[in-house]
Amino acid sequence: QEKLVESGGGSVEAGGSLTLSCSTSGFPFGGYCMAWFRQVPGKKREGVARIYPYGFSDEAKTFYADSVEGRFTISRDDAESTLYLQLNSLKPEDTAMYFCAAEVKRLDVACPGLERSNDYSDWGQGTQVTVSS
Repeated sequence: QEKLVESGGGSVEAGGSLTLSCSTSGFPFGGYCMAWFRQVPGKKREGVARIYPYGFSDEAKTFYADSVEGRFTISRDDAESTLYLQLNSLKPEDTAMYFCAAEVKRLDVACPGLERSNDYSDWGQGTQVTVSS
């Protein structure tokens, strides 16, 4: 059974940094599109960053929401079946619950975009990030 567990959230002051981790098990991580989303209560879930798997076209290619471009970095360690999100220069508006998500990479089919959260089939429980001004 697929399992995704996020960690690394916390409370920081504006300008600070955090590193989120998503440890996975129960599926072949190396063959999956991976992404980070975030959500504030009462608001729509927002795509933050996504990364392609290795071994396909667009190998390990990354995409970011405009709101985090240049501040956040998504990466993956296939040997550890772990996804990361480095958050730098944090702002109060980055406060949210952060979720990792996974979807199998199908041949000749692009990984789901950040606006297509419903196309990711496996999700973690989330880790809270709170940024104070």
